[in-house]
Amino acid sequence: MILAIVGMAGSGKSQVTRRLAEQGLPTLRFGAIIIDEVLARGLSITPEHERLVREELRAAHGMDVCAQLSLPQIRALRAGHPAVIIDGMYSFSEYKTLKRAFADELVVVAVFAPRALRYQRLAERAERPLTASEAEARDYQEIERIEKGGPIAMADHLIVNDSDLATLNDRVDALYALLMG
Repeated sequence: MILAIVGMAGSGKSQVTRRLAEQGLPTLRFGAIIIDEVLARGLSITPEHERLVREELRAAHGMDVCAQLSLPQIRALRAGHPAVIIDGMYSFSEYKTLKRAFADELVVVAVFAPRALRYQRLAERAERPLTASEAEARDYQEIERIEKGGPIAMADHLIVNDSDLATLNDRVDALYALLMG
């Protein structure tokens, strides 16, 4: 099984991924491809640099560049594990590439949190905090320019993250039991 965790910035994708990884499942983070390229270019990690690199890579190699680059690693990891987690499948093209490669083994889990709560979380996070206006601009950019809504709309399961961490973890554990049971 390939568990692709999707959702808007600040929804709790990384926390869901961490909780699933505690079960011993390996994780790939598509966003790490972008971060690695930002660093390779000698740029600092900022929302502007990430956006620039993300858009350049997709313009040069297609909207599914992160999925294409990750396919060999996903295949290698799934050989020895019951499931592989993908943290942050962003574009509908990535979804289609993974669906072609893995068919029914691909299970998409959307993480949802209300916009105001997401923006609050993004402002408070230690790594790459965003103001409300920056968060809104990122939402628009991700929906309009990188097809982020498609994978969320195609989700097989939904986790609502509108409470505390313990509640989120309970919801993740229940989904894990359902999927792996």
